[in-house]
Formats: sequence, structure tokens, C-alpha cells
Amino acid sequence: MEKQRVITPEVQVFSKVEFDAPQKRIGILGGTFNPPHLGHLMIADQVQSQLGLDQVLFMPDNIPPHIDHKDAIDARHRLKMLHLCVDDNPKFGIEDYEIKRGGVSYSIDTMKALTQQHPENQYYFIIGGDMVEYLPKWREIDELVKLVQFVGVGRPGFHKHSQYPILWVDVPETEISSTLIRQKVRNGCSIKYLVPDTVEQYINEENLYFD
Repeated sequence: MEKQRVITPEVQVFSKVEFDAPQKRIGILGGTFNPPHLGHLMIADQVQSQLGLDQVLFMPDNIPPHIDHKDAIDARHRLKMLHLCVDDNPKFGIEDYEIKRGGVSYSIDTMKALTQQHPENQYYFIIGGDMVEYLPKWREIDELVKLVQFVGVGRPGFHKHSQYPILWVDVPETEISSTLIRQKVRNGCSIKYLVPDTVEQYINEENLYFD
């Protein structure tokens, strides 16, 4: 007598991301961070708290695609200063993809790669109000807005309107900038209360921005 075969139903295995894990809400704050300053930290903190993001990642560029590009100091210094800024805050982190990739840092290339590598993340791309009006000139902007939710923060003198979907966050406006800090260092002026004390100490120890 032929032995009866028992057919076991195929069990489909779902990954944690596919089945029971909600997407993480991750902010991306890009920039040259030459140097990073308290204005950057304030923006990241306000966006994170107001939108309830799981984390905000600071993403230093390698070569910014700006027409008015100005050379930045070596990436190792900028990364070190960012670590000094964020390592004591669990809601902050660093995404060094553009530094590792090298070349010109186009946001569309970066976000295509990050969304493929981390499908568990929903990205919120944070930009200043001064950059919002330049969005039509960004490479493949129509594709980029499908990958990320843009978050706009107010900047003095810029209006809160765009043809693209922007999620606006109210952030105290400040005139602190990396350009201002570099000028003050060159002129021998204090940068205390403009950058964290650890960053000020690092700039002095490494003799950055003095020439």
C-alpha cells in the first residue's frame, strides 16, 4: 500500500520591517558644517521635538553642488566637530554617506541610496528657508520630493511658500552662520556661545580658520 504524502502548507516568513515594525521617522540635516554651530543644533532639536522624529542625522557633504562653492576644511575635521556636537544627545546622530562616497554631493543620489539601504526609515529632509526658493534648481527635484518629506525652517528675509510640499516648522531665527564664525576666528574675536565649548577648543587646538 502506497504511503500517503502529507503536504505541509508553505509558511511565508515576514521580516520585522515588513510585518510588525513601524517606520522610523528620521530627519536629515545636510550641510558643509564648516564649522557646525549652535544654530544647527537648535534647528535639529526644534524639528525633532515638534515633529516627534525618532532621530535627526547630521549629514556633512563632500563637495556641495553650489555655484558659489567655497573650499571647506578637510572632512575629518568637520566630522570630528560634529561628533563633539552630537554625541551626548541620543536623538542626534551622523550620516557620513556623502563623505564616504566622495565626489559632488547631489541630494537625489544620496537619498536614493539611503532609502534603498534603509527601507525601514521615513526621511524628513530639513532645509533653511533660504534654500526653499532654490528647490526648482535642484537635480531631479520632482523625483526627490517622492523620496523625502521636505521640512522648511524659517530664515530672516525669506517667505514660507513653495510649489513643492514643504512641512514648515517654527524655529527661532538666528543670524549665526559658519561664515560668521570663520570670520571671527580670523579676526581674533570670541566665538563663545556661537559653538559648543568642545568645538571652540578643537578649533583652537587644530589651528583651524586662522589663515
